[in-house]
Amino acid sequence: MLDIRNINKTFGIGTVNEKKALVDLSLHVNESDFITIIGANGAGKSTLFNAIAGTFLTDSGEIILDGKDITLLPEHKRAKDIGRLFQDPMLGTAPDMSVEENLVLAAGHGGWLSSISSDDRKKFRDTLSLLDMGLEDRMSHPVGLLSGGQRQALTLIMATINKPKLLMLDEHTAALDPGAAEKVLALTKKIVEEEKITCLMITHNMQSAIDLGNRLLMMENGNIIYDISGEQKQKLKIEDLVSMFKKASGKDLDNDRMLLSTDDTQ
Repeated sequence: MLDIRNINKTFGIGTVNEKKALVDLSLHVNESDFITIIGANGAGKSTLFNAIAGTFLTDSGEIILDGKDITLLPEHKRAKDIGRLFQDPMLGTAPDMSVEENLVLAAGHGGWLSSISSDDRKKFRDTLSLLDMGLEDRMSHPVGLLSGGQRQALTLIMATINKPKLLMLDEHTAALDPGAAEKVLALTKKIVEEEKITCLMITHNMQSAIDLGNRLLMMENGNIIYDISGEQKQKLKIEDLVSMFKKASGKDLDNDRMLLSTDDTQ
């Protein structure tokens, strides 16, 4: 479904700040895979997402999505097939537009309320009611007045309202309070599993990485050092991940943010 073949990306080439962000990285993602990705800061996780999304072009290698070579495709042309959520809940929505207008825009109706049917409106309300955040009763409210958790949940619905070929979640609950994070993670699991969406999810939370999805990737120094699935993933514990990191990298995991995050609500 997604094939990444030997991609490389170096920033600041020839300067004192030269940084090899992706190093000969290859990855095959199957249809309906739900893959969690962990790694210390600077491991290359978000850089990998940016490469897939087309935020920049890689220095070498190929990216194939659903049989189509998108390696040189501009970001805006990839966007129709790739849904993406960021850590910042302020991204991904139009704050001055209403909840309903944002949903209409995401559904491909051009943002015009007059273009949607009563069935569409009912579908929006029914979907929002699943959040248990009261958004179905705030359809006419500007999105800018919503809490961070409400906006992130709305962004998730917008990103999946037309099933994307690939959904990328870049620590999409990290900036939320524990209660909101728990709701958004539960909604994420429900949507991805029920719609069988192929999904990559970056998280600093090792327990979430273990509990969610069918595969787990660990990254370090711009490459994938572990790819774990099946029974091996089901038996994983946090201490296993810490030990595996040390074995592969030759150093202790000293990322406090990862070590202190041990449950889905952090």
